[in-house]
Amino acid sequence: MIPLMKTSITRLLALLLFQWVGAGSAAAQTAATPPTLEAERAKQEKIYQGRGELRLEGYVIDRSLSAYVRALPQGFAQSLANLGPEERWLDVGAGQGMAVLDYYAPEYDPRQAGRRERQIKKARSVAMSIEDRRTPRWQQTADTLEPNQLRYVFSKPLRDYTTEELGRFQLITDVIGGFSYTENLTIFMEKVLSLLTVNGMFYTVAQDVRNEAGSNKPFYSGEPFLSQIKNAASQDIGICAWLKKISCIEVSCEYKSDWRPTLETYRIRKSCDNVSVPPLTTERYVAGTPPERVFLLSTPAAAPATKP
Repeated sequence: MIPLMKTSITRLLALLLFQWVGAGSAAAQTAATPPTLEAERAKQEKIYQGRGELRLEGYVIDRSLSAYVRALPQGFAQSLANLGPEERWLDVGAGQGMAVLDYYAPEYDPRQAGRRERQIKKARSVAMSIEDRRTPRWQQTADTLEPNQLRYVFSKPLRDYTTEELGRFQLITDVIGGFSYTENLTIFMEKVLSLLTVNGMFYTVAQDVRNEAGSNKPFYSGEPFLSQIKNAASQDIGICAWLKKISCIEVSCEYKSDWRPTLETYRIRKSCDNVSVPPLTTERYVAGTPPERVFLLSTPAAAPATKP
C-alpha cells in the first residue's frame, strides 16, 4: 500500500528538525527541558513555508483524488459522487489542490463511484492550505468553470476563518491536514462541525495512533504513538473514543494496518446542530510532518454538593 508519507522520513527527522529550521543550537536545549509550544509553533511554521530543497520530504502537497479514495474511509467516493451542482466540498490541507482538480477533470465521472445518473455540472469546492501552493493547472481549470465554482484560500489556519468567509458544506475532507497538524484539536473539530450542514459528512485520517480496539502498537519501535489523547489516569484512549464523545455526530472508525505508517480513518456524519466537543488541553507538541502531539481530556468539574 502506498504510504501517506514517504518511508525515508522517520521519527529521526523530527529529532533533527530543531537544527534544520535554524531556531538555535540543539546543544542549547537539554533532554530535560521540554519543548515550549511557542518554539514548536515557530518550527512548524518554517515547515509550512519550506519550498524547493527546503521543503521536507514528508510534507506532502500533491496528493491525488485517487490517493484520497485509497486513504479515506469507505463511503468517501460515494459521498463525493452524490454531491449536487449547488452543494459544496471543503478540502482542508489541500496543498496544490490536486484532489480537487482531479474532481473537475473530464476523466472523473461520478457514475464510476456509484452515481446512477449522469451529472452535467459538478459541485462547488474550496481548497484550503496554510500556504499558497497553486500551480498553473489551478488557473487553467478555474478558467473552464463558472465563477466561484472553484476557490482556493490560504495564509491562515481553519480556526481563523468565519462561516461568513467560507459558507457551509455538505462534504469536508482532511488527508493529513489540519486534523493531524493542529495544536488545538477541540477548536479544530468545533470549526469543522460548524461549517458542516446537518447530514453532511467529514472524512479524515490519523497516522500512527492507538486504534479503536487498542490492539496495535506504535509504528516506530521505542517511540510513542504520534498523536495521543489521555484521560485523567494518563491512559491513551485514542482519537476514535474521543470523537465518539462529541454530541450530534455519528462516528465510524476503521484501522488500516497495511499502511506504512498505519492509519486510523474516521467517517463522521453530523446529525444535528447542537454540537458539543469535549475539551482537550495540549500537553505536548513537537513540530514535524506531522507533529507529535499529546492532548489531555479535561475532566468536568464536579457539581457542588447540596445540603440534605
